[in-house]
Amino acid sequence: MKTTAAFRTLIALAAAAALAAGCATAPKEKPAEPPAAEKPSGPSPAALQAIAEAEAAIKEAKALNWIWRDTEKFLKKARKAAEKGDNAKAIKLARKAREQAELAVNQYYLEEAKFMIEELKGRRGLSADQQARLRQAEEAYRNAEGRRAYDLASALLEELRNATIQYTVVRGDSLWKIAGKPEIYGNPYEWPLIYKANADQIRDADLIYPGQVFDIDTNPSPDEVAAAVRHAKTRGAWALGVVEESDKAYLAR
Repeated sequence: MKTTAAFRTLIALAAAAALAAGCATAPKEKPAEPPAAEKPSGPSPAALQAIAEAEAAIKEAKALNWIWRDTEKFLKKARKAAEKGDNAKAIKLARKAREQAELAVNQYYLEEAKFMIEELKGRRGLSADQQARLRQAEEAYRNAEGRRAYDLASALLEELRNATIQYTVVRGDSLWKIAGKPEIYGNPYEWPLIYKANADQIRDADLIYPGQVFDIDTNPSPDEVAAAVRHAKTRGAWALGVVEESDKAYLAR
């Protein structure tokens, strides 16, 4: 009995030793490999949106023929960056292109508004409402609001250019007399304005007829007034029934 017990103990110890040896020689697990870097996925919706906005702004600037030289270069670089999946760079470049195009458009309208406002300031007979709208256009110009200044000035100028009254010729009238009337121009030397506005029914500026109805421009521009007065004072000799060459030259200008 004692021998059997000792034998069993020996077997148990040998098994434990074998198990320990097996654990010590077991292969170690390999560490997990890091995930492979993700490949660029192409343009993101935000990048595409930024590029589309830049394209629209550039299209408007080009339509006005008023665009900076490097604006389209920024857009081209933005497209390339988006194709490579560098969306942050694409968005930055596209925004740069859009901002430049928008600044160019604003500059265009400021330049146009400037000349219109100068013409409006030289026009006479503006109503209180028209004067207020002119001041609004001037304020928008000072604030560098190009499109607003342009819209206000162009609308007012168009209104003034189309503002006319009608005058019916009576016996004894002449263009000189009509222009000198206080309700017309108050200056007889401005008669060429009436002549030019009604050239379709006035053959000879020295010969008009009772019953004729003339359109009178109530707000001629300073340049138009100056040209009319200059022609009236330098016209030269005239004769009834004859269209003077100087009158033809004036109408052609």
